Amino acid sequence: MVNDPSEKGPAAKPPEGTADKPSIPSKPETPTVPEAPAEPVAAKPPVAPPAAKPPAATPPAAKPPATTPTTAAPGTPAAPGAPAAAAPPKPAAPPAPPKEAPPKPVALDNELVQRLKARFGDAIREASLDRKQAIVLIAVEKLREISHYCRDDEKFDMLTDLTAVDWPKREKRFDVVLNLYSFAKNERLRLKAHAGETEPAPSVCEIWPAANWMERECYDMFGIVFDGHPDLKRILLPDEWQGHPLRKDYDILKQDTDWVRENLGIESGQ
Repeated sequence: MVNDPSEKGPAAKPPEGTADKPSIPSKPETPTVPEAPAEPVAAKPPVAPPAAKPPAATPPAAKPPATTPTTAAPGTPAAPGAPAAAAPPKPAAPPAPPKEAPPKPVALDNELVQRLKARFGDAIREASLDRKQAIVLIAVEKLREISHYCRDDEKFDMLTDLTAVDWPKREKRFDVVLNLYSFAKNERLRLKAHAGETEPAPSVCEIWPAANWMERECYDMFGIVFDGHPDLKRILLPDEWQGHPLRKDYDILKQDTDWVRENLGIESGQ
């Protein structure tokens, strides 16, 4: 059966909620004007980082000039890059002055010497001045008597030293030396006497008690005998020691070897 389009079928129902509402005509749409196409923006090419500069080539070292560079005047700055001028040679040190020989003793004849000569005559053999030190050479047998006079009359109340010197080639090989000091006069005096190898010298212990150990040391080291000493014996070396070490003809090594062998029963150095 062919449907006749003129036939009306049942009318289609309007959707709910719209039957009572009048239809409102919609506003006519404003025609849209097409926008002009934007001009294409050319893309910027990527910027490459700056390339690292190659290191500058080191210039070859300049050869020193063949001739010796002249020294600039003092205070003149050196040109940049110029080689440093060689330092001038140091002046030679002046030669050392020759050493002066020590002054020689000169003869002395002051008031003290005149008083000694007037009192003891020929026992005062000679007097000299050596580097401001008065030295009087006397006869050894008058040593105690002259010492008494120097202490009591000339006020040399202190014996600072008593020693000896060995002159092995001289007839009287020893110098017995007394160094005196006067507190009252602030003055020094040296008494010196020549003594033979076996000739005794008078002790001065009763005049200056300090002479006790000094005379013992001279006896120990030189073998000088002091007549009148209260206890003359060795003070540094053992009693059985042979010889006197400060004599210039003494063989200390042989004596040491002999003493060690005889008293300790061993060889020296063991």
